[in-house]
Amino acid sequence: MDGGAGTMDEVGRLLLEGELTVEGRLTEASNATLYCRVELDGSGLACVYKPVAGERPLHDFPDGTLAARELAAYAVSEAAGWHIVPVTVEREGPFGRGMVQQWIEESDLSGAVTVLKDLRSPDAEGWCPILAVQLSDGSDAVLAHRDGPALRRIALFDAVVNNADRKGGHLLPLTDGTVLGIDHGLTFHTEDKLRTLLWGFADRELEPVERAELEKLRDDEQLAGRLTELLSPEELDAFRERIDALLAAGILPGPDGRMRPVPWPPV
Repeated sequence: MDGGAGTMDEVGRLLLEGELTVEGRLTEASNATLYCRVELDGSGLACVYKPVAGERPLHDFPDGTLAARELAAYAVSEAAGWHIVPVTVEREGPFGRGMVQQWIEESDLSGAVTVLKDLRSPDAEGWCPILAVQLSDGSDAVLAHRDGPALRRIALFDAVVNNADRKGGHLLPLTDGTVLGIDHGLTFHTEDKLRTLLWGFADRELEPVERAELEKLRDDEQLAGRLTELLSPEELDAFRERIDALLAAGILPGPDGRMRPVPWPPV
């Protein structure tokens, strides 16, 4: 399959049934994140394998649940028709059960996030300034994200799944203008945990298509059944409540007068 992208069904079957071989480890990740390859019937695919056994305990998320949250995020993305998250499956691997996700080659992050030295410059048009930063030469600048439908879709997705870790490095801009999102282990908490670099969309009115997507998620019984397998009853209730709150407010959420909660490091 390396010669072509393949359909999502083909990729999912390969991830689920292919022989999984570990080729390396992503050392910058806080939890065990293994770069792997799957092979099946002459087809091959690079992937990421995150075994539950390699998850580090966190003070605010239940132990051993991060892989399930990644799977739940993929399920929500697919159910809404957003297709933001690379194909993600649950399976056994060399280090036990875990999450396996299609590997997406590194892309040019500047298509989604940039540093602006002058907000009055024409170069700043189409960008949303988020965070003041200082460059290595001591000069001041602003970290900004692109203002466009691809990132807005991710901002809505993050609000739905309550993403506590939307760094710039978790965005993967593709050459066709699509932007994918990865690393969704810190999601679906019952408390408001939204921490993101995409605050530029805060308080914007929901578009009719976004309302329809949210209503679809709220009423999707098949999705509810899948999430019941992956989340606690309280987390599933909170997921539904977030959707209802978004529809009632009619806007994308903002920080509500607080300093914008941004994960660290932001990129």
